[in-house]
Amino acid sequence: MTILIFTLILLVGAFAAGLLGSLTGLGGGVVLIPLLTLIFNVDIRYAIGCALVASIATSSGSAAAYIKEGITNIRIGMFLEIATTTGAIIGALIAIYTPTNLVAVIFGVVLLFSALMALRKKNEDAQTEDKSILASRLKLNGTYPTPNGIVTYKVSRVIGGYSLMTIAGITSGLLGIGSGALKVLAMDTVMRIPFKVSTTTSNFMIGVTAAASAVVYLQRGYIDPGLAMPVVIGVLFGSFAGSRILVKADVKKLRLLFSVVIGFLALEMIYNGLMGKL
Repeated sequence: MTILIFTLILLVGAFAAGLLGSLTGLGGGVVLIPLLTLIFNVDIRYAIGCALVASIATSSGSAAAYIKEGITNIRIGMFLEIATTTGAIIGALIAIYTPTNLVAVIFGVVLLFSALMALRKKNEDAQTEDKSILASRLKLNGTYPTPNGIVTYKVSRVIGGYSLMTIAGITSGLLGIGSGALKVLAMDTVMRIPFKVSTTTSNFMIGVTAAASAVVYLQRGYIDPGLAMPVVIGVLFGSFAGSRILVKADVKKLRLLFSVVIGFLALEMIYNGLMGKL
């Protein structure tokens, strides 16, 4: 296979990864890493390096739009980024010294969890009672626009959310995925932030978390420009196409379909990791 053909196939594959990741809300990395490792036989550490670079690009592009719409809570994002960035650096350092087959098994388990999280019932209700003194002092409470006007919400259990965000950061650095499922779980379930705000704020944070991990992978030589360039372009266009489809499509059916696909990829990663094939 020539370099040109390999690049074109990788570009198409990355587009599909970005499309599926956008439609499920889990990010392109959850599809991209299995694609690179299982189909193209790329070393999982190089696949993780590629996914981190792609996460930075996609997060930077979409985050700006959500901030402009006034949905993202920047104060919460900046506060929780301290936890995710610290965790990401720790996770990336752990990944360098962890056997690749073990990383593959952990990746598969996290992927299964992410697929289940995509199907769970979302918290759409805004909490109006001020239950956290820390949230008030840090000015984390906010508002977001809805078709019925501006909605005010209050934040709860800041310490619990911060702790879970540290774990999400470690997972992101170790596996090269945005850990959006864990981040949304921390904000949506623990901190009781409305789902739209938690997902957009998570998207805003993913790029910074990925950048912290990417520095470690770059220093270790696990980011290959030849792989990263077509992957970033493909995932960007795939994410853009997915966001357009998402507006018109039946979201519940799509997420069910793609959660099944992601679940299959997860089981394949676990199997190959246990068999020592990765």
